[in-house]
Amino acid sequence: MECAWYLCVCSLLCAWPAAAGHPCSIDSKGWADCSGRRLLHTPDSLPGNITSLDLSFNSLAMPRSGTFLIHFPSLHALNLSHNIIPTLYPAVFSNLWALHLLDLSSCNISHLHPEAFQGLRNLDTLLLKNNKLQILRLPAFLAFRALVHLDLRNNDLLSVDAVVLQLMERTQQVLLQGNPWVCNCSMYPFQQWQQQRRAVQVLCASPPEFQGQEVKTLNFQDLGCRRKQWFPQTPLSVRRKLLATVQRNDTITTAATTSSPAGKGGNSWPYLVGFLVAAVGISILIALAAKCKLFHMNFVSYRHQPLPDTSSMGVACGENQSMPSAAGLQLEDDDGFIEDNYIQPSEQLQEEDELEPHFSL
Repeated sequence: MECAWYLCVCSLLCAWPAAAGHPCSIDSKGWADCSGRRLLHTPDSLPGNITSLDLSFNSLAMPRSGTFLIHFPSLHALNLSHNIIPTLYPAVFSNLWALHLLDLSSCNISHLHPEAFQGLRNLDTLLLKNNKLQILRLPAFLAFRALVHLDLRNNDLLSVDAVVLQLMERTQQVLLQGNPWVCNCSMYPFQQWQQQRRAVQVLCASPPEFQGQEVKTLNFQDLGCRRKQWFPQTPLSVRRKLLATVQRNDTITTAATTSSPAGKGGNSWPYLVGFLVAAVGISILIALAAKCKLFHMNFVSYRHQPLPDTSSMGVACGENQSMPSAAGLQLEDDDGFIEDNYIQPSEQLQEEDELEPHFSL
């Protein structure tokens, strides 16, 4: 009887997560265990404030576009190991800016999109062991700014690009064992990098004469190089470009996850400059037009001569000189303009009568 009661209680405890709306178990620290539940997608009923999520040993389908876990921005640890994920598509983890650990071991990954890890600027541990990666492309590692541990064991890597090795210099631990390394001249930068870091043992898989031999024990002649080649240091300009790319990706990711897409405000300065140039040009044209009109008016007004002052003429002239008549004045000034010293004919006759006695003396 006691045994039956115990089994009943255990069955109720096991069925409680399903009755609550999701098949996962959650502890008091925010760890959600959804491992081995044959899940095709993440349960929607999981609380959004969980900090750790274990989705290993399921059959999850990764989206081709958009984010994978859009409702869990507070995740610090994510375990996706032992799912079939041949390709990591762009920005699939872009909203997980607080993530520190990402486990993608044994996921059959053969291709990493250059922007697959976009947004993971705080990630310090990345586990990619037991996959089928053949090439490590530079853009895929530009997203990492705080990576400390990188596990690439047991993949299909044949060689590593020198610039990718430069980016790995800030990663304290890089595990590369179990890859079929081809020990030829292109492997010489990797050998130098390995000697500088005192890395773990890495063995050649081909050609047959070097199979099983440690890479760092070979010299440039053994690797088939005609002359000794030094490990290329990344120029300062290239490093600045890489840093600018990382900052630009982080800015785009932050803007996409925290707010609506911004407008093209950063490219508005050419329009502002064009507007100012157009305004100044129009102002200059208006000023020139006004100045030309004023010049024309002044030129026309200078063609008219003012009438002579008759009072001064009467005093200066002698008896034999006759005063100009009103008709002559009218003909002289008959141009449609009224001058300041224009004299009415009646006033002119009155003035002549006043001046006659003086001339008789």
